[in-house]
Amino acid sequence: MGIIGAIIIGFLAGFIANKIMGKGGGLLWDLFFGINGGLAGGYLFDVLNISLGGIVGQLITAVVGAVIVLWIASFFRK
Repeated sequence: MGIIGAIIIGFLAGFIANKIMGKGGGLLWDLFFGINGGLAGGYLFDVLNISLGGIVGQLITAVVGAVIVLWIASFFRK
């Protein structure tokens, strides 16, 4: 998957994470949290030795990471 695919998965992950956390965000925030969530989720799953393959696995990993990033960011937004 190329950079365009990673951006699409990042946007979808950020959008889903924002809906899970009940936050409102625009396109750029969804993309920001999705891409950072993908990095955080990938690191976390690597440490826990969890491997999910395919596009769906990448999306799940990014959503889990984005939810964690949003949760941490909620402490700084107050």
